[in-house]
Formats: sequence, C-alpha cells, structure tokens
Amino acid sequence: MSENKKIAGVDEVGRGCLAGPVFAAAVILNKDINTKFIKDSKKIPFDKRILISEYIKKNSIYALGSASVEEIEKINILNASLLSMKRALNKLKYRPSVAYIDGLFIPKNLKIKCKTFIKGDEKIASIAAASIVAKVSRDLFMIKLSKKYPKYYWHKNFGYGTRDHLIGLKKYGITEHHRKKFKPIHNILSRQTRETQ
Repeated sequence: MSENKKIAGVDEVGRGCLAGPVFAAAVILNKDINTKFIKDSKKIPFDKRILISEYIKKNSIYALGSASVEEIEKINILNASLLSMKRALNKLKYRPSVAYIDGLFIPKNLKIKCKTFIKGDEKIASIAAASIVAKVSRDLFMIKLSKKYPKYYWHKNFGYGTRDHLIGLKKYGITEHHRKKFKPIHNILSRQTRETQ
C-alpha cells in the first residue's frame, strides 16, 4: 500500500443531536482520488453530499461505527463519540499506519498511532471524507427512523433540536430514541415528574 493509503481519516457526526445514535467513519483514500469536492460535510448541500459520499466509498477503504442512545446515556456523548470512532477504525479492512482524528481526543485502547486535528474536516481530505460518509450514513438512518416517528421531522432535522423537533417534543413527548440526559429532553422529563407528583 502507498503511504497515502496508510492514513485513515476519522470523524463523527451527531454529537449535538437530541435523538438517535452517534455515527463515525474511518476512511483510507485511494491515492488517485479526486479530492476537489471533498470538504467539511456541513458545507455541502444534502443531495450533493450523497453523491460525494458514494464517490468516496467507491474510491476508498472505509468503515462505519456507531454508539447507541443507551451507550450515550451510560458513558456520556464524548465517550460515545470516541467509541464510535474506535469501532469504525477497528472495522477497517486494512490497518492504517496512522489515524488522523478530528477534534481534541483519541479513542481509548487503540492499537493504532493517532494524531488529532482541531477542525480537521476543514484541513485534511481524509478527515473531510470521513465526515461526509458519517454524515450521509447517519442522515439516511434518521430519515428511515422518521417514517416510524414522523411527528418529530427527523427526515429534515436528523435529530437536531430544530423548532419543528421541539414542537413535536412538547406535543407528543419523547421516544426511546431521544437522549434523556440532554438538556431539552431532561427538562421535559423533569416537568412531567413534577406534574405527576
């Protein structure tokens, strides 16, 4: 493998959501991939992001990892995010010589050399590619989940605390997919507890 192929970019998505799991991707880009359109996933429109994600997956070695709402509740969102990154890295077909990780923290007990990069998805193509693959994968997961829970508009907000989502929460309460320790959800549960006392 070339030196380029030994670098895995890693990023997660969904930390700030009120509902759903956190997703991560690890991506080893092929050395001849066109990185012109690979940038921070938040700066790419939804439809275009799906196409770029498919292009990355066809021209890379990649793996996905996730951590459930239950795990988020148990170990907190930061540790759950790091766990999803670890799972993605451990699922890669080839072990990279180094993992470039977006953010400040490195997952625990990894047998791979890691380097962290603040705003890495804006600076490093493999991290940006991971952010795109992770975001598209999570968005599609939430769109599918929204068919079962249409009142929260997850097909549009993907679990983030938008106005429509918060209106849905106030009118219909929480689901098993909501993160109960996150402030807006916690406040709703606290209010319900007070009202029943």
